[in-house]
Amino acid sequence: MSELHVGFVSSDTVEVTEEMSPPHLPNKVLSTPDMVRLIEGTCLFGVQPHLDDGQTTVGIHVCVSHEAAVSAGENVVIDAELAEIDRKRLVFNVKVSHGDTVVSQGTHQRFIVG
Repeated sequence: MSELHVGFVSSDTVEVTEEMSPPHLPNKVLSTPDMVRLIEGTCLFGVQPHLDDGQTTVGIHVCVSHEAAVSAGENVVIDAELAEIDRKRLVFNVKVSHGDTVVSQGTHQRFIVG
């Protein structure tokens, strides 16, 4: 874990699919649960190569907004910046955007296990 430091940034670009849409909506847009899944995945897979063998992280807290809709077929960019390291607890400032539009922002915490 010595390679991880405050300011470490991980990002991902993902195309929204129809399967990421709430089933009760006629318009196919990114659901909040799938948006949170994308945030968690960006944090998880971003830090994984920097952990010791046998270690991984688990999500322990999510606090994010959902401010704008993104339609199926459009891309979102997920940015996660490591803001705090407290022993085995990692705190990320996260943002999901679509072009210039902020779709989500907030924090996500993960805990190192293993």
